[in-house]
Amino acid sequence: MKEKSSVLSSKAQVLSLLREKNGEAISGSLIAKEIGISRVAVWKSVQALTEAGYTIETKGTGYLLNPKNEKDYLYPWEFAEREKMFFHFLNTESTMDRAREYAFKGAENGSVFTAEKQSAGRGRHGRTWVSKQGGLFFTVLDRPNKQGLRLTVADYTLFPLVMQIALVKSISSFCGKKAYLRWPNDIYIDNKKIAGITTEIFGEGDLLSWLTTGIGVNVNNKAPSVKAVSLNEILGRQLSRREVLRKILEEIEYVKKRFNTNAIYSQGSFSLASEWNSLSDSIGAKAAVFEPENKKENTIDISGNILARGIFKGIDPAGRCILKTNTEKGELYFNHGSVSLAILN
Repeated sequence: MKEKSSVLSSKAQVLSLLREKNGEAISGSLIAKEIGISRVAVWKSVQALTEAGYTIETKGTGYLLNPKNEKDYLYPWEFAEREKMFFHFLNTESTMDRAREYAFKGAENGSVFTAEKQSAGRGRHGRTWVSKQGGLFFTVLDRPNKQGLRLTVADYTLFPLVMQIALVKSISSFCGKKAYLRWPNDIYIDNKKIAGITTEIFGEGDLLSWLTTGIGVNVNNKAPSVKAVSLNEILGRQLSRREVLRKILEEIEYVKKRFNTNAIYSQGSFSLASEWNSLSDSIGAKAAVFEPENKKENTIDISGNILARGIFKGIDPAGRCILKTNTEKGELYFNHGSVSLAILN
């Protein structure tokens, strides 16, 4: 008999065992013996999984989960030991809204909020992120003080860089084509947008208490415009959103370990900026920095007050956009804040 896990829920353990059988039936008594719970607990777990949408057949010899009927669910119990850190919503306004709500309730550092559908997905500058069925929409909660960091509110801009680096590497690994970063928050493949991030922060005094990063990836959904693309459209097949999410979260942890020190976040990081710049396809391109108008759609077009035109030179160690101009001011530096960057060629 397997030792009963104090980490995994009974639903997670029952589901794992049913999948191990790969379409063969297994009796409730054997499931109970294998994972160390009662037969009643097995039955309740099967009922809960069935109500959640899993197709579990009851045969004379026990329970059967047909792998051909598996669906791409993002329920917490799909994420093993991280189960208690996941919060899943079938339909919500935005995972950013739920993350903010739970952050104020004391949700733990590293909590992840997922949704099947968003009725008001949030992008930057008040824009709505188009959230079509089949896309991957989630938000990660970070509490820097729980990671041994004492960050000021002004330091938050380096967190999105870490997230972008992890996201672009994950997407490249799945589609077999190189994805690229664009400042301040987008991921592109073949000059088409495939993913983006947005952030929200809360501080007490000048210290950063928590930060949420909302991430949207076009996975199996139809791209929302001709200037966007999805992994499904690139590969010509469906992907598991679970596997995409797992990979992104693993990559986030890896990148954080490489760059996560007080010195980096409080003083900026040459190594972090260098890596970001190496993953961008826009350096040396003609560009414009502008203050966007609020739009209820995803857009990459200039739609606001242009502040400067010039050549995009990448980012500096503080994550600021560097724009080389032909004016007497020479190089200009822009924080994430309220501006965006448009590539003009």
